[in-house]
Amino acid sequence: MTLGLGVTLGAILGLLLASAFFSGSETALTAASRAKMHALEQDGNRRARVVNYLLTVRERFIGAILLGNTLANIAASALATSLFLTLFGEEGVVYATIVMTTIVVLFAEVLPKTYAILNADRMALTVAPAVNFVVAVLAPVTATMQWIVRHTLRLFGVSISDDAEVLSAHEEIRGAIELHHQEGGVVKLTRDMLGGVLDLRELTVSDIMVHRTKMDAIDAELPTEKIVDEALKSSHTRLPLWRGEREEIIGILHAKTLLRALRDAKGDLGKLDIVALATPPWFVPDTTTLKDQLNAFLKRKAHFAIVVDEYGEVMGLVTLEDIIEEIVGDITDETDIAASLAKPQADGSLIVDGAVPIRDVNRLMDWDIPDEEATTIAGLVLHEAQTIPDTGQAFTFHEFRFEVLKRQRNKITSLRVTPLKPARKRKKASSKAS
Repeated sequence: MTLGLGVTLGAILGLLLASAFFSGSETALTAASRAKMHALEQDGNRRARVVNYLLTVRERFIGAILLGNTLANIAASALATSLFLTLFGEEGVVYATIVMTTIVVLFAEVLPKTYAILNADRMALTVAPAVNFVVAVLAPVTATMQWIVRHTLRLFGVSISDDAEVLSAHEEIRGAIELHHQEGGVVKLTRDMLGGVLDLRELTVSDIMVHRTKMDAIDAELPTEKIVDEALKSSHTRLPLWRGEREEIIGILHAKTLLRALRDAKGDLGKLDIVALATPPWFVPDTTTLKDQLNAFLKRKAHFAIVVDEYGEVMGLVTLEDIIEEIVGDITDETDIAASLAKPQADGSLIVDGAVPIRDVNRLMDWDIPDEEATTIAGLVLHEAQTIPDTGQAFTFHEFRFEVLKRQRNKITSLRVTPLKPARKRKKASSKAS
């Protein structure tokens, strides 16, 4: 009797340890840093290679761990029930349920999972070989389970592909950055910069280009003296030359090239051929992503491109600096005109020029105004209002209040934007005029 009791208790203890191992291993492997594991694998760490392999067959290893954990818990509970029935009779079922539930929850689930969360990387490297062995042994069973699950879900109209992933790599990185920012590990400036890099694949040049109505461009038919004056007056070093109509761009004049030509001509403007000094314009589609445009700039060793629509009409221009500003924020130098287009107010509102991009406002104020339907603040108001509002008119949509402060003809030039709720509690709402 004593020997049988000792064997049963030993078996229960062993099964509980197995359950704790499976619970902790699942948490450690799923919480382990993939970036760190990849770096360790690159350095030749074999255990890290096993961890990365398990993460690539996540469904198989989780299925094997759940199967092993369930078998261990059921077997331990069955042995405990049998033991308590022998010791206490029919009341032993109640005692076994209470004791095993307490032990399993505390020592086979909560304790190992807590330890695994606090030491995820180290524990993942430790348990990876053993888990890999279990996955290999239980492979036929887990494969059968996966087949049953997938075909059962299909009966309810849910189809799961073998390579389905919930999040893309970019979304995982973005989520990690946002999480660290909320926890205080990443400051807002760093979060915005890292987020800007990820956004390059989603934004197009039309989202950040300088619109043709705001382009500094020079009429190539002007007298040479006037062209030189216009070039020196501009705050930009590269200026489009047009002929006939402003949209007919025939070249790009660089200030350095102009100054060099002036030096060679010893100041004699009559010797200058402005059009000959200009370089051929580079036209790019307005649907080009910023990631592709950045790569194109680097490949061509260029800094300036003219943006055209699907009909070949000039829409504006984009520069390498514009793309870099999407990452690091506004870049100003001694030649830039000092003008504040967005002024935060003491009451939490923002007085902003209508031409300011929504993305810049969100970055400045840490807001979440949607920019799917419009690029600028004025454009969003026009889209939602479905009319050209008058000065003083206000609208409420997306849980912000937009008041038109100034308007020139059909153009909204100044607005006051006021959030209706704290930033973290706002949710997108349907639009309505007020």
